Amino acid sequence: MSRIGKMPINVPAGVDVKIDGNNVTVKGPKGTLSREVQPSMKLNLDGAVLTVTPESQSKADRSYHGLTRTLLNNMVTGVSVGFKKELEIQGVGYRCSKNGKVLDLVLGFSHPVTVEDNDDITLEVVGTNKIIVNGIDNQKVGQCAAEIRGIRPPEPYKGKGVRYVGEYVRIKEGKAGKGKK
Repeated sequence: MSRIGKMPINVPAGVDVKIDGNNVTVKGPKGTLSREVQPSMKLNLDGAVLTVTPESQSKADRSYHGLTRTLLNNMVTGVSVGFKKELEIQGVGYRCSKNGKVLDLVLGFSHPVTVEDNDDITLEVVGTNKIIVNGIDNQKVGQCAAEIRGIRPPEPYKGKGVRYVGEYVRIKEGKAGKGKK
C-alpha cells in the first residue's frame, strides 16, 4: 500500500465534503472545489476523517492511491487555508506594479508585459520587486507562478530575472573565467 495513500485526511471545522459517486466537492470559507476521482478508489467520510482505499492491489490502483489522497488533501487545504507562491524580481531596472486587476512587469523588454488576475488567482505586489500569487487550487497557483517566472527566468551569468523566493541560481563565470593556454 502507498504510505501517503493510507494516511487519513483530517477535515477541519467549517469545511464540508460531499461524495457523490466519483465526484467529490469540498466547500470551505475560501471557496468551493470539485474533482472527479478514479472509479477504482473508494472514499469513506467518517465524521471529520476522509480515507481513500483502492479496490484492488493492481499496479494502476496502487499508483492512483497516493495521487487521489494528495489531490483530496490539497482540496481540503485550499478551501480552508489557501496556497501561495512568492516570486522576486532581480535586475537593474526590473520592477512590477499592480493597476487594478492587471500586473505590469518591466523586465528589460522593449515593452511592458501584463498579466491579469482571474477568478481563481489573485496577484499581490509587495514593494517593486516581490509578487505573491494566491489561490485555493494548488495546481493553478503553481501554474500561474511558473508562467510569470517563464516570462524572464533567471539567467546564469548575472542572475537577473524572475525567481521564486529562496530559489538558488548558480552563477557561471563569464569569458574572463576561461583558463589561458
